[in-house]
Amino acid sequence: MTPATDRRTPRWRARLLLAPMVAWLVLFVVAPTAILFVYSFCERDEVGRVVFSFTLENYRRVADPVYLRIFNRSIGYAGLTTLICIGVGYPVAYCIGRAREAWRQRLLLLVMVPFWTSFLIRTYAWITILKQEGLLNGLVHQFAPGAAPFELLYTPTAVVIGLVYAYLPFMILPIYGSVEKLDGALIEAAYDLGAGPLRVFSSVIIPLTLPGIAAGTLLVFVPAVGMFAITDLMGGARVPLIGNVIQNQFLQARDWPFGAALGAVFMGLFAVTYWLMLRLGAREEETAA
Repeated sequence: MTPATDRRTPRWRARLLLAPMVAWLVLFVVAPTAILFVYSFCERDEVGRVVFSFTLENYRRVADPVYLRIFNRSIGYAGLTTLICIGVGYPVAYCIGRAREAWRQRLLLLVMVPFWTSFLIRTYAWITILKQEGLLNGLVHQFAPGAAPFELLYTPTAVVIGLVYAYLPFMILPIYGSVEKLDGALIEAAYDLGAGPLRVFSSVIIPLTLPGIAAGTLLVFVPAVGMFAITDLMGGARVPLIGNVIQNQFLQARDWPFGAALGAVFMGLFAVTYWLMLRLGAREEETAA
């Protein structure tokens, strides 16, 4: 066997090992995305069947002020959810990442515990807590018998609570990965040079853990924009987001081309967000270098 053949053989083996993953991506990511884009340029007939005739009308409808307001509302809710997840998740991730090895795995296990239960069961548990006759009002009545019950369920506040609860672990885990890699010598050096705790946190810890924050932001913001189950269950369909509109177009209105156009715009939003995260990470790397 010649040296050239020896060099080519590992490449073929690597390609064979990658073949199942490539096939999976083509079947379940590339093909559905291509079908979505094709449908977005089609029309529907009177009974809801897709007619394969090229049109841009679906994208013109997306630009309608009604749908633009829903997009803005979805982005606002997702942005608020992401900020709350960063505010709550960063201290938790930092404490876990800097804890002793014996405690670290136990604390991580607590973060992962919610995934052991069905998402719907956890959402209905929050409904039980927040409804007027629920646990929260029951506790308030115990400590303040004369207080009037308050209604949190089917409000924007309930939607935000549900979104934060659903996506908080996706913020904690990437930040924990960055905190775990922190070099303690850099923090000690900053203190030795006279920096205070706030200066060390803002100038050393935050820049070094920014990749984890960026990854967590991507994992929280994008799915939060398209979430529809929480808004249906905890918002009572009173706070429609873009995910609810897309769901309704496919299931109730049977307008698949318009739903596909909304989905294509949503994927474009994801691509822009991902590009911004990459740019932010590259800029931080250049600054660090």
